[in-house]
Amino acid sequence: MAFIDGSVVQIALPAIQADLGADFATLQWIVNIYVLFIGALVLVGGAYGDSLGRRRVFAAGTALFVLASALCGLAQGPGWLVAARALQGIGSALMIPQSLAIIAAAFPEERRGRAIGTWAAASALTTALGPTLGGVLVDLFSWRAAFLINLPVGAVVLWLTLARVPESRAPGASPVDLAGGLLVTVGLGALTVGLVHLGDRGLASPLVLAGFAAAAVALPAFVWWEARTAAPMMPLILFRDRAFAGVNLLTVLLYAALSGALFIVPYTLIGVQGYTAAEAGLSLLPMGLAIGLLSRLFGGLGDRIGGRLPMVAGSTIVAASAAWLGWTGAAGSYWAGVFGPVLGIGLGMAVVIAPLTTTVMNAVGDAHSGAASGINNAAARVAGLLSVAITGAVMAVQFAAGLKIGLAGTDQAALVLAQADRLLDIPVPPGPAAQQIRQAIVAAYEDAFRWGIGLNVVLAALAAVVGLAVLPSAGTSSSRK
Repeated sequence: MAFIDGSVVQIALPAIQADLGADFATLQWIVNIYVLFIGALVLVGGAYGDSLGRRRVFAAGTALFVLASALCGLAQGPGWLVAARALQGIGSALMIPQSLAIIAAAFPEERRGRAIGTWAAASALTTALGPTLGGVLVDLFSWRAAFLINLPVGAVVLWLTLARVPESRAPGASPVDLAGGLLVTVGLGALTVGLVHLGDRGLASPLVLAGFAAAAVALPAFVWWEARTAAPMMPLILFRDRAFAGVNLLTVLLYAALSGALFIVPYTLIGVQGYTAAEAGLSLLPMGLAIGLLSRLFGGLGDRIGGRLPMVAGSTIVAASAAWLGWTGAAGSYWAGVFGPVLGIGLGMAVVIAPLTTTVMNAVGDAHSGAASGINNAAARVAGLLSVAITGAVMAVQFAAGLKIGLAGTDQAALVLAQADRLLDIPVPPGPAAQQIRQAIVAAYEDAFRWGIGLNVVLAALAAVVGLAVLPSAGTSSSRK
């Protein structure tokens, strides 16, 4: 459910925008607030699991997630939906790290890669089906159904958890670092405020400046606190391990590239190419299926040859495939314009995911498995959070600039430009210039799309560079048992 709701909302964004009247910045918040609380609190969630019991915390997070899903489905305005998505993120932060920590506690290191590959395959398959299922629900019923479907699924999850999952905890686990959780939540939230509104308000905006200023205080304070508290939620000592530090940096870059692309592709397919929500969801299915069907295979390969080569190769494939997507503009023939690059991104991620996760888990002792899982999940979620914000800001700036050029000489240019923050949802005023305005909006958006994709191509390429330059070449494990 946590992975589905990280992907299904992108398919529902156009319908949410039309129904609730949200601007593009609010759409970013609907995505980002969920990712923010996962990224900031997944470390706290991992620590709670280590100390209170992983099954217990997993069940509590599931119950909270189901409640939040009901609130999402009942939302009467953008603010309500954003608040409910925040609650969903808190529930996910409690659920996600427990799944990997339970696996790490149940399997020895020599079998852990294949087990994690199975976990990655299961999560990827559900993620793959999420946009497809969400698109069908949006088309047949409403965007609300994409959230309400979690209620019966959550009931089954709770039953399976209580009936089948063994309890485990870390011996002598430290108290939960709530102060660290508060500092990182404030810091990342403030940074997101600055980035999201940079595109539509500009750097001189008091809100943008306040966001960046608060982040500049809270994030260093978080690092300072983690270095001095007796029970840090992010033990900085773990980053002394070269493999652990390198693979987390690679995670940030690669998942930033993936998240930025997944944020704008469905919106583009629906808004520019005329796909229905179900068709947009189906168009992303090859990506998830490739990850789901191949992750176990590459998990076993990583056990044999080490994680460095798969992570470098996979990141390179993602970068090349994203560049292909930017070149086509997600236009023309589906097979050449969408299917090929989407499948390539899925193949690249399949090569990376299990070796990456195994490297993280093997780089630390079992007593820190919850913290290591939390840190790596946080890296992925924070990467997605910042990428969506930065990609959105880049696109908003480029769209406004392109639209201004495209509308030159039209009588209603000022009226249309005043609503540039709505991007493709700008209402076109009637009149003789209506066709020119529509063409200008689409042309400006297509240009902005290529800028957004280009940013994420660079991030994926940097991930490959990090893997080549930083990760140790001899095996995946540098664990300290």
